[in-house]
Amino acid sequence: MSDKLWLDVYPQNVKQQIDVPHQSLPQMLLEKIEKYEQHIALSFQGQEITYEQLGAMVTAFASGLQGEGVQKGDRAAIMLPNSSQYVIAYYGILLAGGIVTQINPMLTERELTYILNDSGAETIVVQDDLYHKVKAVQNQTKLKNVIVVNLLARVTYNEPAYMFDDFLDRGAHQVSQVAIDPAEDVAVLQYTGGTTGRSKGVMLTHNNLMANIIQIYEIFNEELSFGRERVLTVIPLFHVYGMTNGMNLAIFLGATNIMLPRFELQDVLETIKQSKPTMFPGVPTMYIGLLTHPEADKYGLDSIRICNSGSAPMPVELMKEFEQKTGAMIAEGYGLSETAPTTHVNPLFAERKTGSVGIGLPSTDYKIVDTNTGQKIINHGDTGEIIIYGPQVMKGYWNKPKETQQALRDGWLYTGNIGHMDEEGYLYIVDRKKDMIIASGYNVYPREVEEVLYEHSAVLEAAVVGVVDDYRGETVKAFIVLREGESTNEQEIIAHSRKYLAAYKAPHYVEFREELPKSNVGKTLRRSLRDEQNQSLAKK
Repeated sequence: MSDKLWLDVYPQNVKQQIDVPHQSLPQMLLEKIEKYEQHIALSFQGQEITYEQLGAMVTAFASGLQGEGVQKGDRAAIMLPNSSQYVIAYYGILLAGGIVTQINPMLTERELTYILNDSGAETIVVQDDLYHKVKAVQNQTKLKNVIVVNLLARVTYNEPAYMFDDFLDRGAHQVSQVAIDPAEDVAVLQYTGGTTGRSKGVMLTHNNLMANIIQIYEIFNEELSFGRERVLTVIPLFHVYGMTNGMNLAIFLGATNIMLPRFELQDVLETIKQSKPTMFPGVPTMYIGLLTHPEADKYGLDSIRICNSGSAPMPVELMKEFEQKTGAMIAEGYGLSETAPTTHVNPLFAERKTGSVGIGLPSTDYKIVDTNTGQKIINHGDTGEIIIYGPQVMKGYWNKPKETQQALRDGWLYTGNIGHMDEEGYLYIVDRKKDMIIASGYNVYPREVEEVLYEHSAVLEAAVVGVVDDYRGETVKAFIVLREGESTNEQEIIAHSRKYLAAYKAPHYVEFREELPKSNVGKTLRRSLRDEQNQSLAKK
């Protein structure tokens, strides 16, 4: 028996260790173009693009960037919903030797300014109806090149900005070759929050991203076919889960990527009926939506063979009900932005255990260690901090050596998540050391929300926790103590929050209290508030 217990669960046809090819993501794309040139690569808003056409557009975009002076290592931001232009820009930036800076389109101007300045991005690709945000902050950043994507109607701007189609037309059909070291060179800055409230750019190398694609393929190799799959990508590509499981995995498989810009239930059902996808990476909120539609069974959900679920815990009963209704198998996984993202999955070839996120992917090692020193390995069944080692583990945090040193120790990633492992190596997540809230698959960090609440003149103290929500998984609730003589209400606090935070981060509920629970050293006890709320909800 191996000391890596989970490897004994692997069947013979799944490799325990993978070989990661020494190639960049653009090299992977070019390889697939050569093999599947006439296959449909992208399907978006009625337009289909073959792999050959995708290759030409990516080359033109990369050439255009180089014409604007973009060199190896320069950061270029993408602030788009799922679209063909997203994929073209992403691979075009990489082909030009740049680093993709992922930006959530829902961020406010304040949040956008921070990420642009932290990354040092000089180029941004942005959707037309978000251009006003970029214009408002441009003078506070290093932005030089703004490329605007019209998704609904062609609009001409009398502004210092390029239209996406015009930018493609400007590009030549050749790109100056850029030498990329896949193991060292960063491909993507994936921004994630933290308990300090400062967003951190996770440095994911080409090797990190290639490794994770191959790891996922290997664990599902009996279920997946090259050149035949149809992936329905509704999960946002700016999210690390959507980037890897929706975009990059589809290209690796030579699959057709059917993209929708957002999750609107009727659109999703109509798309499933018309396009007959075989794979669907989603989050529990999406599966709840599909299940609760009264006529869902009329839309051909049974075309989907494999459903990945990530970003938030999947309720067991929901999983059973969805599988019974569709015949599809849901493979729930676990991962982090720092691991590109997947490290664990409940495999289709073995037992899927209730409450577990499954076993490690090939070439992934993990341990449970004590939360104080991080050195002592905890016995099976006992709880501690989860640490992970593997080729998908990030290079570090962008320009944050201290945070990198804390997170990466001898190559092991200290996740900040608390869990335990059973006698077969199945991993169970029991708590989040960082108090992170996961609302509809998006990470929300209490400290960031609290800092905005403290900016309200009436607020003396604030604490933010996640409370159980049947639809979103968790939602944000704020507890507030008012300054003496001050008054406000729930609506005003929520409006204030939404002014400075993306909608999913802003509190959905506000409760005013005389005081907040504190430890004997005066630290606000968020956990007490969270437990109290969830117990109260459980009694209803």
